[in-house]
Amino acid sequence: MSEDAIDLKYAKQTADYIGSEHTEVIINKDDVIAALEPVVKLLGTFDITTIRASIGMYLVCKAIHENTDIRVILTGEISDELFGYKYTDFAPSAQEFQLEAQKRVRELHMYDVLRADRCISVNSLEARVPFGDLDFVRYVMAIDPAKKLNTYGKGKYLLRKAFEQGDYLPRDILYREKAAFSDAVGHSLVNYLKAYAEDYYTDAQYTALREKYTHAKPFTKESLLYREIFEKYYPGQSAMIVDFWMPNRSWEGCNVDDPSARVLSNYGASAV
Repeated sequence: MSEDAIDLKYAKQTADYIGSEHTEVIINKDDVIAALEPVVKLLGTFDITTIRASIGMYLVCKAIHENTDIRVILTGEISDELFGYKYTDFAPSAQEFQLEAQKRVRELHMYDVLRADRCISVNSLEARVPFGDLDFVRYVMAIDPAKKLNTYGKGKYLLRKAFEQGDYLPRDILYREKAAFSDAVGHSLVNYLKAYAEDYYTDAQYTALREKYTHAKPFTKESLLYREIFEKYYPGQSAMIVDFWMPNRSWEGCNVDDPSARVLSNYGASAV
């Protein structure tokens, strides 16, 4: 985002360190709102976090397609599900962490993998997903989940530790706090989407329209807007997405009404 991209300076720092060519794709409020309906149409989902994150990914892939001859890209999906994410810091036990990881991997095709596949392929690009290598997934899922709990004061510690030797990355990049893609693109991206939805419906319209839905009932004006765009292109097909991607609300600290890590108490330095 032109206003508040969190990851921009870190991407530049990393590119300078490893000596790669570096291009910045800057987007604004108008780009975000204009991309919303095309993104929902190409995704075939009403899920809040998938749509939020897809807008940035769709626009950067579009820029790659239109301005370069690159056709194959690397992408980092599945590391969260394997090694933990901000909300899994709240897992009450190693067994609960493992069950959650298994559930997320099982359902990934409805969320992050859906996002990556559609946003990349619709722009005539191909993805390579290193963390999705089946042997690697089996290996990580077989690691004692107690070692993946965040008892180190830093999420995804095992993955970070594996890259310490070799100086692949600057240490302050390797150990910086993770920011979710839709947040790291800039908090304003989600803020604009929420504000757009708030202006789109009156409170009375929201209350009445959400009652049309029984499966995955919208619970905010933003989620209602996404659902109504979804129904425009995929009427009556909502059951292909089991529910909204949300932190495990049964865990203490995770009973929230927004999927963004921003609402969790441990977001902290992710915003810097």
